[in-house]
Amino acid sequence: MNRARLTLGQRGEQLAADKLSTLGYEVVERNYRCPAGEIDLVTRRGGLWVFVEVRTRRGADFGSPEESVTLRKKRHLIAAAQTYLQDHAIPDANWRIDFVAVELSRKGELLRVDVIENAVNEQ
Repeated sequence: MNRARLTLGQRGEQLAADKLSTLGYEVVERNYRCPAGEIDLVTRRGGLWVFVEVRTRRGADFGSPEESVTLRKKRHLIAAAQTYLQDHAIPDANWRIDFVAVELSRKGELLRVDVIENAVNEQ
């Protein structure tokens, strides 16, 4: 991944974390990695574990952030969330997967940060 893309992703994750914090989410871990994949943000909101995929786009050349999440990615998110709960001995937890769509203008100005709750269901 090139430096500009990495920086864009990090900025998007920080904007997402800030937005989630204002909505009452507690960020527990960032960039959790396991053989099944990666989870950008592991959060808690009340008694609910919320695994968050952040998608950041600058400009509309490649579609919206929401359009960039494939079925394959959704399957990896489910498997990674299940692995996280197993690895941390939280077997009977209530959990879900949310998306945060971050959109910036071509100049880097923030256009929106939208939280999409329960964006992925187990399949």
